[in-house]
Amino acid sequence: MKELLTYIIQNLVDHPDEVSVTEREGGGGTVFEVRVADGDMGKVIGRQGRIIKEVRVLMKAVAQKKGKKVSVEVID
Repeated sequence: MKELLTYIIQNLVDHPDEVSVTEREGGGGTVFEVRVADGDMGKVIGRQGRIIKEVRVLMKAVAQKKGKKVSVEVID
């Protein structure tokens, strides 16, 4: 799942080499922390948070098929 999230985020930004996704366990599931270049933050979040919301929905759907819980956080 980490690879899928990395692929999605890298295709949204201008600087795909600066995308970092870390995975940690916590809160009853897996938490993915996404870090991008400062100029790419708006592209990942989108207007009124629409893009990151859809990324979260997609990741939760994939996790649900595997019987897991995930959340995605964008870190400054």
